[in-house]
Amino acid sequence: MNFEHTEERRMLAETLDRFVAAQYGFEVREPLARSERGWSPELWRQFAELGAIGALFGEADGGYGGGGFDIAVVFESLGRGLVLEPFLGALVVGRAIGEAGSDAQKAMLASIIDGSTVAALAHDEPDSHYELSRVATRAERSDGGWTLSGAKAVVANAEGAGLYLVSTRTAGDLEDGHGISLFLVPADAPGLRLRGYRRIDGGRAAELVLDGVKLDGQALLGTQDEGHAVLERAIGHGVLALCAEALGAMEVVKAGTLEYLRTRRQFGVPIGSFQALQHRMADMLTEVEQARSAVINAAAALGADRLERERALSAAKYSIGRIGTLVAEESIQMHGGIGMTWELPLTHYAKRLLMIDHQLGDEDHHLQRFIALGRA
Repeated sequence: MNFEHTEERRMLAETLDRFVAAQYGFEVREPLARSERGWSPELWRQFAELGAIGALFGEADGGYGGGGFDIAVVFESLGRGLVLEPFLGALVVGRAIGEAGSDAQKAMLASIIDGSTVAALAHDEPDSHYELSRVATRAERSDGGWTLSGAKAVVANAEGAGLYLVSTRTAGDLEDGHGISLFLVPADAPGLRLRGYRRIDGGRAAELVLDGVKLDGQALLGTQDEGHAVLERAIGHGVLALCAEALGAMEVVKAGTLEYLRTRRQFGVPIGSFQALQHRMADMLTEVEQARSAVINAAAALGADRLERERALSAAKYSIGRIGTLVAEESIQMHGGIGMTWELPLTHYAKRLLMIDHQLGDEDHHLQRFIALGRA
């Protein structure tokens, strides 16, 4: 199998890398990370104009990419700059709409791709423990429509979103896969409340409370009670995206640490000449290449049958969680005391790597899932 990127993907990667390097320096990102919104609408518009959002979707949905390697290329570039804009929500929500939406719902994809509609996934709940089928939020029939009640946790970029994809239970027990239904909820829906807060790795998230939110019948995405499979595939795209983002961040950390070992001098020589540090750096380089292999494998399997796809995604997310933590810890230790300072960008890359592990399932969750899928 040929894993080399096409000319179009290489051009996209080069364009995004140049844009991020020129427009998304540390001095730009940090004020954005602490702002009330947590990201920049103007930069979001520019990313859309560059085609970064459109590359996440196939031609049938109004994009020009949509494959696993297209997603990986975009998010690896975003990871190099610790980009805060709401790409993950656009990807996951957009892919769910593209797969299961009605014609009217699919018409929303154009505004997601051009950046005018910001979408957010509202699936996790306070005690869900990453389990995809553990959904307590209820949706009940009401006056020809639906009434939603419940709470969602850690909804990334919720405060700036105009549309939420909300998972609910319409049948079955708490952890049943059957009985999950998906709804598209506008941000101005009566009864929807947000409590926003800053994230430790930059940007913002929020807790959502759905207090008798009333929706018409057109808000249901796909078939009632059959939302689990759609949600699994959409979140699978998100898992790949996070793995590629982490890989991009690791590459920056690796290069920065190598440069520090070459230039920082102690006892009159570069500290990179010390054998103990050489061994630790060599181990880090090997692990980063292992992470790249895991991302390539997941991207190649994204269009495969469910078992192959989900095992590859969980294997990649497990590897990224383990390796990301190692890279974060080792790079800070090899930088010494300066590695703990706020002013050093490396610190913020390390935080992002650690927090990626906790998005859409952590290392332990995906290891257990990989094992369980192997028994299926």
